[in-house]
Amino acid sequence: MASNNYPLGFYFMLSLKGDDAAFQEVSGLSKELGIEEVVSGGENRFKYRLPTTSSSQNLVLKRALVPGGSDLVDWCITCIDGGLGSAIQTNDVSLSLLDASGDILVMWTFHKAYPIKYSVSDLKSQENAIVIESMELAYTYFDISESTNVSNLYD
Repeated sequence: MASNNYPLGFYFMLSLKGDDAAFQEVSGLSKELGIEEVVSGGENRFKYRLPTTSSSQNLVLKRALVPGGSDLVDWCITCIDGGLGSAIQTNDVSLSLLDASGDILVMWTFHKAYPIKYSVSDLKSQENAIVIESMELAYTYFDISESTNVSNLYD
C-alpha cells in the first residue's frame, strides 16, 4: 500500500449471520493485556508488573432508527428481554474496512457476540435531528484478518 493510500474510516460494512447491516458508527475496537503488580520482599525500588488476562471493550453500533424493525433489533430485544431463564443466542459478527473499490482491507470477527444494551437517542422537539438507535454487544474475543487472509474466509 502506498504511503498516501491510507484506509478511510467511513467505508465499512458490518455483517451478522451473513446479512449486511448499515451503521453510521462502530466503536469499541480494542484489546488490552492486563497486568498485576507484585511487590518483592526487600525490594523497594520497583514492583514487578506481570501480564494477566486480556480484555476487550464492548462493540457499540449506531445507526438511524429503522422504523419497521430488523432482525438485528429483534435479536437485541429477545436477548435482553428474555431474562436468564433461557439461553442467550450468540452470533459471530464481522466488521470489514473497505478500500475505494469496495474490496476488504481488514476484517474483525467478534466471536460469540450477544446484545447487552439497546437505546434510542433523546427525542427533542427543539431539534431537527435524525433519531439514532444504539446497540451494544459483548463478545468473547475478536480476530483480525488482513486482506490476504480475508478471501480464504469465503471459500
